[in-house]
Formats: sequence, C-alpha cells, structure tokens
Amino acid sequence: TETIVGIESAAETLFAYLDDHRHLGAHMSTSSWMMLGSKMDYEFDAGEARLIGSKFGFHGKILGIALSAEQVVTIRTPPKLKVWETIGAPNLWVIGRYRMGFEIVPEARGSRLRVFIEYDLPEAAPSRWLGLIFANAYARWCTGRMAKDAARYFATAGAQAVPSTG
Repeated sequence: TETIVGIESAAETLFAYLDDHRHLGAHMSTSSWMMLGSKMDYEFDAGEARLIGSKFGFHGKILGIALSAEQVVTIRTPPKLKVWETIGAPNLWVIGRYRMGFEIVPEARGSRLRVFIEYDLPEAAPSRWLGLIFANAYARWCTGRMAKDAARYFATAGAQAVPSTG
C-alpha cells in the first residue's frame, strides 16, 4: 500500500521534516476516528529515529486495550529514502509485523513523496480476523495521512527550511 503526493519543497527540506518521526507519526499522536478517539505515545532512543539502527516505538490504548509496536530504522539515505520496520511481535489490532518508509524524488517544481507500507496480518485471532477486514483500509489511511499531512504542512508553511539536528 502506498500514497504518492507532489510537494512544493526541495527534497533536502522535505527529508529533514519527515526525518523527525514526531512529524511523520503525528496522525497517531492525536485523537481521530480511525484511532477510535485514542492516541499513541512515541518513545525514542538517543538516535531519535534519525540513524540506521535507531529504535523507537509507540504505545497506547484503544477501547481500554493496550497496543504497541517497537521499530528500528533499517535504511536512511538522505534526501531520498528512509525505511523502518517492526522488531519483535507488535501488539496491534489489524496489522502484524510491517516495513514502512518514504521515498522522495526531486521534480521540476518540488518533490514527489511516496509513503509506503508492507505488512503481515496479525498471527492470532481475533486480530487476524479484524486484519482480513480492516488492514488494507488502515494501511491506506496511515500512508495517506503521512503523505497528505506533509503536503499540507508545506502548502501552509510556504516551504520553510527545517532546522537540521545533525
């Protein structure tokens, strides 16, 4: 599953913005209908998901049931590509282990952003059954929010430079 959008920003500026996972995962950190009114809290190691091997994760509750996933950055080639994947067994409702990332391609008027996810269904029932019904819609929502939130940010921010954290 993937979402592709055009963004009026240089690839380097767009990468710097998305490299901060607080921006990229903002859709999980705020209450929404897809999250059934709940939100997730992120935790980062010292690399803050900006280095290969950097670990980060999220946890929270939906309808009183704990959900969580631990992830590691596996590929990071600024300003083109970043990929991360789950480690261990995620505790999620509709998807299991996943590999996710974004790719940026410079264009004449900015950049083309592709946000993608490849996922397994959860292994055990009833999550597996929920995954059969809802996984594709959730994956489309997630990649769509990441891509469209970035496009919205740059459309309203006027493609301001994002400070680099080294």
